[in-house]
Amino acid sequence: MPDRPEMAFDPISDILRLASVESVVSGGFTAGGDWAIRFPAPDKLKFFAAVRGDLWLRLADSGETVRIESGDVLLLVAPEAFVMASDVSIAPVEAHVLFSGRTTPIVAAGRGDDVLMIGGHVRVDRAYAAMLAEALPPLVHVRGSAPEAQAMRWIVDRMVDESAGDLPGAGLASTQLAQLLFLHLLRAHLASGAPIRAGWLGLAADPRLAPALRLMHERPDQPWRLEQLARAAAMSRTVFASRFRAAAGVAPLTYLAQWRMRLAVHALRRGGVPVATLARELGYASESAFSHAFKRIVGVSPGRYVAAPDGAAEPFPVDLAS
Repeated sequence: MPDRPEMAFDPISDILRLASVESVVSGGFTAGGDWAIRFPAPDKLKFFAAVRGDLWLRLADSGETVRIESGDVLLLVAPEAFVMASDVSIAPVEAHVLFSGRTTPIVAAGRGDDVLMIGGHVRVDRAYAAMLAEALPPLVHVRGSAPEAQAMRWIVDRMVDESAGDLPGAGLASTQLAQLLFLHLLRAHLASGAPIRAGWLGLAADPRLAPALRLMHERPDQPWRLEQLARAAAMSRTVFASRFRAAAGVAPLTYLAQWRMRLAVHALRRGGVPVATLARELGYASESAFSHAFKRIVGVSPGRYVAAPDGAAEPFPVDLAS
């Protein structure tokens, strides 16, 4: 656990796989002249790509206003309503009015097509949604002039091709391209030099901690001790513990316990694994010890978690960065 093909250790892929992250292209719009569109606060992470043209983006709550230029790609993490416009002083049309009843993925706003924007959202297992959002700033903005934008430009162009043509498998192709775009957005954020919040992303981005993290992720059933993990990272216990907490927001053995519960939740949701087997695979001496740890970290017992209707249980009231 977790199941994965043999390849270089990649903790970010571990997390995204458990979180069932899926990116979906939802459509886009063309615009020209004087125009403004108001979008409601999203309940998912939203991404946008400026295929051509320049425009403004203003977040409703914070008032943050940014200039978007051709080739830019953005990830909106904050659950704020926002306006996209040629001029943010223009009274906006509501997005639901513009997009209701559409028969094509791309709709027209204003006069002309100087601007072409495409966008979508990122679906995340609800047990991991807060964890993913809290690792990122409210808005990730990758400029088209950034080195990381070159690969994203190719992806965006292919997304436009798939949305424009009636091609076999276009839906699946668009989803896979959107997934790849989201991964490149994460990479660009890590490469930007911007401060990374304490949590799983900060931990995964620290190469000095990778050897210890590999042990915990690949062999969670082992009773790892702090000195063993520190030795793997070629650090003293004190330096390792301090560096780990600064990156992850929690102590190493706390992270290990929470990682085991991430794996447990994933396995329980998939079904078919007896709790006693799961306890043994995750290194607990008994089913009782596992159940006690599960309830302490997740908030309910394994049995209640499995029996709860979908969406009823509130997993992980204490997250990896708490």
